[in-house]
Amino acid sequence: MEKYANKLYVVAGLGKTGLSCVSFLSERGARVRATDTRAEPPMLAEMRERFPDVEFFAGLDETALDGAAAVVTSPGLDLRLPFFTAARLRNVPVIGDVELFAREAKAPVVAITGSNGKSTVTTLVGEMVRQAGRRVAVGGNLGTPVLDLLADEVELYVLELSSFQLELTESLNAAASVILNITPDHIDRHGTFDHYASLKARVFRGTGCCVVNRDESVVAALVPAGQKQIGFTLQAPRDGNEFGLIETDTATWLARGQEQILDASQLRIKGRHNTANALAALALGTAIGLPQAAMCSALREFPGLPHRCQWVAEKRGVNWYNDSKGTNVGATLAALMGMPGPIVLLAGGLAKGGDFSPLKPVLADKGRALVLFGQDAGLIEKAVSGSVPVHHAEDMDDAVGQAATAAQPGDTVLLSPGCASFDMFSGYEHRGDSFIEAVRRLSS
Repeated sequence: MEKYANKLYVVAGLGKTGLSCVSFLSERGARVRATDTRAEPPMLAEMRERFPDVEFFAGLDETALDGAAAVVTSPGLDLRLPFFTAARLRNVPVIGDVELFAREAKAPVVAITGSNGKSTVTTLVGEMVRQAGRRVAVGGNLGTPVLDLLADEVELYVLELSSFQLELTESLNAAASVILNITPDHIDRHGTFDHYASLKARVFRGTGCCVVNRDESVVAALVPAGQKQIGFTLQAPRDGNEFGLIETDTATWLARGQEQILDASQLRIKGRHNTANALAALALGTAIGLPQAAMCSALREFPGLPHRCQWVAEKRGVNWYNDSKGTNVGATLAALMGMPGPIVLLAGGLAKGGDFSPLKPVLADKGRALVLFGQDAGLIEKAVSGSVPVHHAEDMDDAVGQAATAAQPGDTVLLSPGCASFDMFSGYEHRGDSFIEAVRRLSS
């Protein structure tokens, strides 16, 4: 408590994470100011009610920095903004909520990052820990802000971490950590793919065990020399320290080395990308000593997360899937490859600088049609030109109607936009819910 008492901290960004920072610091006796790019950020009213002594500065006002010991920023704020430049010029440290958490947490941490699959693996590992009878707290980029998870009774923290959160994290020192995969994302903020990858690699700093995707050479190259590793692959395991798949005449098995652990058909989450997620979760659980029986029980029971290759309905012999959380090209590519064809793909929104050309050969192979919507529909159409028939929709109802017309019995219709949603929706959840509602309005 004493290290915060009477020191002045500036909390930048007043969403859910920012409010958690205000709460954490105020409860430890710090003097706190808050600032945001917006005049009326989402949590301003609640902050004023709970912490009336906290002064608010609209517009990332640099006068908020006067006398500050440190700035604690939300991950959504770009560190290139003039406010942060001003802080650095004044020698005011800029840190994130994950770094504050890392300095306070007493229990071990499992840290999960990657371009795609983070939320699924984070939730799944949390369920494995619960099945093992240990008190676990799950959050981070998924759900609860990390500072709100801190509690003396927690035996293990399982955290989903984004590149934005890792950018300011120095001392996490996780017991086990993984980079599930890396595909170009957030290039509009990070500038280059190499810089984006280097931020993801920060999750391996000081970790007890690196869980490594052997199918991605970019990820494997990021592991620091000499650190303990456990690998996973969608191929056959190379040795007893690697998880992978063993094919027999009757089944595909999740395996460690030559040990067959679980028939893949028992997984409720479908698609090869979800099989990879299951293998990653097994590797992480093994790294922290979870019993295999508990991990397998969790794998059999886990239904998957909403908006992530979520089965919605069967209509006229066509299966409809909601993968609205597919907000980058890599996620959409994984969903396409994991679903049975022929596929009618619904895509579009804000492209965030993504390169959609990798979708072209998969659509040519498995695609029935492509229905595009949103601001960057034209960019996507140009990138995949000639692969499948393309239709343009004005809104989600129109997109679902056109998909229903294009699909034939036995086909899959997949919403996996490959883009952010904010041009048309309040978030990926709103987009996915709009899709589900539109599908349910179709006649059977």
